[in-house]
Formats: sequence, C-alpha cells, structure tokens
Amino acid sequence: MHKEAGERRDFLPPLVASLCRDGASEVVLEEGYGTGLGISPSAYLELDERVRFAGYREVLEQDIVVVLRCPDEEAVSWMRPGALLVSMLHFPTRPSRIHMLEAAGVGALSLDSVRDDTGRRLVENLRAVGWNGVEAAFKELARIHPNFAHPSRRPLRVTCLGSGAVGGYAAHAATRYGDARLREELVAKNVPGVEVTVVDFDLTWHEDYMLSRLEQADLLIDATSRLDPSRPVVPNRWVAALPADAVVLDLSSDPYLPDADPPLVKGIEGVPHGDLDQWVFPTDDPAWGRQPDAVDTTNRRTSLSCYAWPGIQPHACMEVYGEQVGPFLTLALSTPVAEWDEHHGDHDVRAASRGELSRWATTAAR
Repeated sequence: MHKEAGERRDFLPPLVASLCRDGASEVVLEEGYGTGLGISPSAYLELDERVRFAGYREVLEQDIVVVLRCPDEEAVSWMRPGALLVSMLHFPTRPSRIHMLEAAGVGALSLDSVRDDTGRRLVENLRAVGWNGVEAAFKELARIHPNFAHPSRRPLRVTCLGSGAVGGYAAHAATRYGDARLREELVAKNVPGVEVTVVDFDLTWHEDYMLSRLEQADLLIDATSRLDPSRPVVPNRWVAALPADAVVLDLSSDPYLPDADPPLVKGIEGVPHGDLDQWVFPTDDPAWGRQPDAVDTTNRRTSLSCYAWPGIQPHACMEVYGEQVGPFLTLALSTPVAEWDEHHGDHDVRAASRGELSRWATTAAR
C-alpha cells in the first residue's frame, strides 16, 4: 500500500485463488506482495499459472486494481482511463479523492460504501476497530492509573460517544478491558470492573450534560459517525473537563483536512491523527504540535488514534476482508460497471452500485 512501515495488510492467497477461478485472465501482484505477513511468493505463484509478480507501475496499469487503502495521486495517474479502482475510498470525508479519480478518468468502487438494502456495510471489520482500539486504550490506562489492578480502586468509568456498530463493539469490549484474559485476571483478584455509558450522537450537542459526563470519564471513546465532519463532537475546551489521568480513544479516525471547504476536523478536537507506526500519543508527544494551525490543542490527555485499527492484527484482518471483498471482485470480473444498478434483482449488484463512484455521487447530490 506504500503507506507507513507498519502497514502490512496484503490480501491472502485464498482471495487470489478465487479470482483465478472466477475468470481473471491474469492476476498481477506487486513484487514483495505478502512478505510483510510472512507469506512467500510461492504461496501465490503455486495457485495458478495466471498469477505473476511485477513492478508497482505495471500493477497499476491493469483493468482492475485492488488495494485496501487508496493510492496517492501519482499512482492513480498511472492507471489507464476506464480502469476500475477497488479500495476503501471514504467518499463522504475525502472529497479530494473524488476529484482526483474523475480527473484521471478512473472508475472506482469504494468498499466502505458497499451496503445492503438496509444500509449495512458489507465490507468492514468494525469488530476489530472496537476491540483493537479498546485493548490498546486499556493498556495505557493500566500504565497511567496508580491502582488499576488493585481491589481497592473504584470501578473504571468509560464514556462511549456513538451507538452504532463501532460504538456497540467498543462498549462490549470496554466491559472486558478489551482483553478477556486481562478481565479474568482482575476478576480473580476481586478488582471492581468497568462501568460503560453510551452517549448517542444526538445527546453530544448538549454542553452541560457532556461536561458532567467528561468529568467522570477514565476513558473517553469517540465512535461517532458525523453528518458534518467540519464540526468536532468534543471541542478542545471541553477536554479540560476530563480527569488529568484520563485516556482518549479515537475510533472514528477522521483526518484533519485543513484545505477542504469547509475544513474537516477530528471528532475530538486536538487529538493527533495516528497510523500503524504510532497510535499512542502522550501529552508531550511532538505530534500535538504538528496539527493544523486552526486546531486547538491546548487541553491534552493521553490519546490513541489510528487510521486503521484492524491493521494492528493484519493477518486476521485480511482473512475477514478477503471473504467480504471476494463476491464484489467476482462481480467486477463478470459484469461491466455500466450494467450495475441499485434496483437490479441481484443483491450483490445492488450493493456494489451503492459504492460505485458515479452512482454514489448521484445519490449524494440528491
């Protein structure tokens, strides 16, 4: 993916094998593909004679290009007009990507916008987002809290903002410290557990209520999905209400985009934007000083943020994504994009059409 060094997520051999079975005339993998996961080239090559390795640019010149995270603008410019990019493109919060793809004449299927008839995402690893993030956050709490594992401490208090799928997983994970084995150890020592309060997004608008909640929170989790990502859920001045040893966990992982119109910000203002190289930010970390000028970082707490929480456990993550992505790659191989239709009789065609760039843009404009 040509991202940070810690990004090691490549699709596994079973998905490549399925592409050969489903009609790909050739499957071209970039040199070194899979090695970050400890997978040897032979594990791919022995699948089918149609599988081969090539350089990055040649891979991008194929009819369908599949990569979990969006390539940069130069890489997209190497794609041929009319080709299809299949990736997590996040159209609602990355408007610049839409312009980039349209300028290059490249079609796109945004995997995060592939949804069933009820609006549920079909390519997601939201459980890993919730559990991986919460586990990491409790490790920091255990480091900071003076009596974390002592029977004399009061119950730990968690406030989770957002009650959707990510919030649901996060709340469940928080009741178990993000780690079932750690929970068993603490229960055996008679250590009080965790109290979780889930605050729906509609309630986060009420300042007095929010300040009263923040004053009690040992762990604050942002799992919201905002209609307006230009406005934070928790302005930085509210962060001052958190106890000094509280921990903040950003699961929404929206970026700061100061050049967007209007500029986009994180749900909890000031928190650095983390990745798979660094997702823990103590209050004196230099990353706080690298925020856009308009972002207030005055009030700080130990914070965790990662663009890709599932990637902390990359092999398990790609097992999930491979199973979910497979049907839509089969569709892309068998049915021209021009024939996709949200009202089609086939469930997969309807779902894919909701994530296809031109149809998504039409729906978003309504």
